Amino acid sequence: MALRTILIHPDPRLKKVCAPVDGVDRSVRKLADDMLETMHDAPGIGLAAPQIGILQRLIVMDCAKKDEEPQPMALINPEVTWVSEELNTYSEGCLSIPEQYEDVTRPAEVRVRWLDLDGKPQEQKFDGLWATCVQHEIDHLNGKLFIDYLSRIKRSMITKKMVKLKKERAAVL
Repeated sequence: MALRTILIHPDPRLKKVCAPVDGVDRSVRKLADDMLETMHDAPGIGLAAPQIGILQRLIVMDCAKKDEEPQPMALINPEVTWVSEELNTYSEGCLSIPEQYEDVTRPAEVRVRWLDLDGKPQEQKFDGLWATCVQHEIDHLNGKLFIDYLSRIKRSMITKKMVKLKKERAAVL
């Protein structure tokens, strides 16, 4: 496993729609392992392949609480097949938009279909934080960031902060 560099907004790769994964092989499993290691190291609860510059439909997540056994998941070509009418608002953050949190309202429950790391189809209903996380990560695969749900003014302010952060990090190198 290897830690990957997480892209920081604004980066054009974060706004691209990702291509489906053609087949599950050793390289896809290695990528998923690297993504899980990178996500946990960050630390975060979800990571999408475009956040590390790979424009493929692969996400990883682990929303287990600190006192619970880890529940890492890798979802290949995930797609939402059903959403609840009930909504949930959660203060979301993003590893590509560090230290910025804003309330985003999404369906409270979703059903998602995907391929697992053995290439087998899976389908599961998610609720709570898991539902928010899976929707957030699937948005990444479609070139959408959580700040796209915010007002233009809030989005602009956060983007300016990220430009400043990137300049500060580049100056350190």
